[in-house]
Amino acid sequence: MIDARAAALRDRLRWRLVAAATTPVDAAGTVDSGVIDAYLRGLVADGADALAVLAHTGRGPFLNEATRGELIRRAVDIGVPVVVGVGGGRSGERTGAVVAQAVQAAELGAAGVLVFPVSGDPLGHHDTLWRAAGLPMLAFDLYTRPYAASDLAMLLDHPGVAGVKVARLHDAIACQAVLAATNRAGRLAVTGEDRMFGPSLLWGAQGALVGIAAAAVPMTAAVLRAFADKEYDEFVAASARLDRLAGVTFTEPMEGYVQRMLWIAEAEMRIPASYAVDPYGPGLSDADRERVLRVVDSL
Repeated sequence: MIDARAAALRDRLRWRLVAAATTPVDAAGTVDSGVIDAYLRGLVADGADALAVLAHTGRGPFLNEATRGELIRRAVDIGVPVVVGVGGGRSGERTGAVVAQAVQAAELGAAGVLVFPVSGDPLGHHDTLWRAAGLPMLAFDLYTRPYAASDLAMLLDHPGVAGVKVARLHDAIACQAVLAATNRAGRLAVTGEDRMFGPSLLWGAQGALVGIAAAAVPMTAAVLRAFADKEYDEFVAASARLDRLAGVTFTEPMEGYVQRMLWIAEAEMRIPASYAVDPYGPGLSDADRERVLRVVDSL
């Protein structure tokens, strides 16, 4: 049975857009509190109902405790629900370290945590986080580390799991199966499908936590709002616009999407040019930037 805290987050995020924020840094990897604050507040002003910080888009796995704390505090101060990414270390997960991140998020007022997928014992990992921090959890079914159906079923039976963010990227069948299982379990089916955003709503998603809303918030929100309001003509048109943008941002090299979203955030005057830098991703060409911004201009 779902815990009341998890049920409250599930209901709070239903039909809401959670913007998976980037973490703007300069060339030295330094954050500026003023830049962060203005950027996050701008996402909310433009239509984000909640914020996800320190997730994959926010490069959470690379950031130290002090920087993580600053991001969480700035987001929580805005007054919308804040979901904090925990885990995701590229050298393998250490539950103790992830527990520390979850406890920090709880102490700083986060509404929940997005738990990066783990191998081995995902149920035990989530249960340890739940017992230590007491924060509702969104499990994360990620295309690079997809959960087996049996593991997902156990997570969906955990009282602290409010929902599942599914991000299978190009596996439509797997996406449909996870969304269906999540809905059957009475948890929130959250789309993380930037390249299948509109279709994932048709398949049963009832909320969104997406990196494409790290900049293009009104365009992303328009799709979710139109579907939730059953304005299907507008939904089709809005989906077509968002698909055009996703097609040039979420493409190979896929890890480059963070830099592309930073370019868009700069073009939208959300962040200064000197902070539109992703030191953790692949180097991208000037031609890539021009291609992205040309589509942004056309939209």
